[in-house]
Amino acid sequence: MTQQSVQPRTTAEDAGAGARVPAGRSWLDRYFHISRRGSSVAREVRGGVTTFMAMAYILLLNPLILSGRDAAGDTLGRQALITATAFAAALTTLLMGFVGKVPLALAAGLSVSGVLSSQVAPQMTWPQAMGMCVLYGVVIMLLVVTGLREMIMNAIPLALKHGITMGIGLFIALIGLYKSGFVHQGKATPLSLGPAGQLTGWPVLLFAGTLLLIFMLQARNVPGAILIGIVSGTVVAALLNAAGVIKAGAWAAGPPELHGSAVSMPDFSLFGHVAFGGWDKVGAMTVGMIVFTLVLAGFFDAMATIIGVGTEAGLADDKGRMPGLSKALFIDGAGGAIGGVAGGSGQTVFIESATGVGEGARTGLASVVTGLFFTACLFFTPLTAIVPQEVASAALVVIGAMMLMNARHVDWSDRATAIPVFLTVVLMPFTYTITTGVAAGVIAYTAIKTAQGKAREIGAFMWGLTVIFLVYLALHPIEHWLGVR
Repeated sequence: MTQQSVQPRTTAEDAGAGARVPAGRSWLDRYFHISRRGSSVAREVRGGVTTFMAMAYILLLNPLILSGRDAAGDTLGRQALITATAFAAALTTLLMGFVGKVPLALAAGLSVSGVLSSQVAPQMTWPQAMGMCVLYGVVIMLLVVTGLREMIMNAIPLALKHGITMGIGLFIALIGLYKSGFVHQGKATPLSLGPAGQLTGWPVLLFAGTLLLIFMLQARNVPGAILIGIVSGTVVAALLNAAGVIKAGAWAAGPPELHGSAVSMPDFSLFGHVAFGGWDKVGAMTVGMIVFTLVLAGFFDAMATIIGVGTEAGLADDKGRMPGLSKALFIDGAGGAIGGVAGGSGQTVFIESATGVGEGARTGLASVVTGLFFTACLFFTPLTAIVPQEVASAALVVIGAMMLMNARHVDWSDRATAIPVFLTVVLMPFTYTITTGVAAGVIAYTAIKTAQGKAREIGAFMWGLTVIFLVYLALHPIEHWLGVR
């Protein structure tokens, strides 16, 4: 989709040529153009609250995904992760509201967090992983400023973009199934249902019940279905735990209990723990591939989300042009750097912003309201920490299912499309790396198009990516041949 250089219109410009600015408007109305966009303060507040309710689950899921160990064997504290997640979401969403002036909310991207947890942290320390997050955010901002974003967006085939989203969704769903205890490493098979071919224990059954409840609520189009499901599952878990039905050791990450007060001061111990050194241990090629993968995970979906929500809000025309588009894209890129510095992963625009738009939100005031709610969450981290891992994992599977719905946009009858998308989707979870899936999809697309005699349709950028990914996949034998290792 082509981006136009469109700046936010203000006062008379926003109303159209020859229009007069109505007198008596409040400064809030004038700053956010509330009446000009056919909204009201009450609608904006309602939309902002709805958006927060729809995406508040990120405060639970992001710490769950980032709970693994890094190359040094260290982990990130859950309380500190909740604080970092809430702080980064609050700051970036407030920036989108005050600067971008559009009803878009940001939080830690689950796809970005998945890359950090599965690909980056096992090779680096967590501070170095957050440094990579800052770096990818800077790259996206540069792409927006220089206009290269348009070139990259147009170069990658649309089907592959959908395939990347679907593959990440399947990858996230696998993480949720594994962390819930529903899927285990099998004894005679790579994976198994439960530890021995059957589900064992109340916690995993609670996961299954929570998952079904969320799906049922979504089927009835209930707003905030994911959050309602998580809260309901947590209440049931707390009651079963208090009644002694489930032993404390049965829970994967501890029993659902409140230790001390529900209100506490934020834990900013992860803030500023960013390192940019030591990358020589993993090699320049690996670092480059990690940055590229993070850009893929945090950038391409953002463009479609911004335009999609903007269109639903009536802010974008049929060519995707909308007030503040460039600023919105830049803030989304800055979210990568902000999330890395905060220690909570890269931030990106959430599709759940559409729920607020559905409630009437049309301006940045709704984003300000959402940001303020995330700010309030900084002081309630002990309360959010009650949610058991098994319950939160259900939401990961739901998000994965939602991302897989992109399959409807793929022409499965065209082999040049279907095969690259298939490889992209299945290799991400099967190899437990997002980069491998992207690499296989790009290489397969180029190879099949060439076999069909359509090499000219590939484009220089895709040829370049193909060469890079071929070197990446064959890096070990190349290094052995050159005697590097």
